[in-house]
Amino acid sequence: MKIYLASDHAGFQMKETVRAFLLAKGYEVIDCGATEFDPEDDYPVFIAKAAQAVSDDPTESRAIIFGKTGQGEDMVADKFPHVRSAEFYGGPLEVVELSRQHNDANVLSIGAGFITPNEAVDVIILWLSTPFSGEERHVRRIEQIENLKIQDR
Repeated sequence: MKIYLASDHAGFQMKETVRAFLLAKGYEVIDCGATEFDPEDDYPVFIAKAAQAVSDDPTESRAIIFGKTGQGEDMVADKFPHVRSAEFYGGPLEVVELSRQHNDANVLSIGAGFITPNEAVDVIILWLSTPFSGEERHVRRIEQIENLKIQDR
């Protein structure tokens, strides 16, 4: 499995910490940027690269994206076909498990301004190790999401 990482300035340091952790654990990691801290950068540029990669290979790749809240990053990722992004910025870890078990989330958006790097690593370990349940009702709902065709106004 390939893991794509992306962040803006607000999530940059956490992305770097997570990248080092994942590489040390033997994961194949592709860094979509930012590659240096720039307080004026714009997250959509970097997040779109990671989301496009997952969109192109939604079953064999995942992305972990970072921002201050993770909300805008989550919105960008969910613009891409076959991407199911879940957001986490603290709270019950069951949210992370259910994002995988019920929704087969393939992107995790982390609010780096609201959790510590250690908490992020714990959340990511849980997210990466939690399988999709494959239950019929969840498969059916994911298919319904995939079949939505929203037209531009």
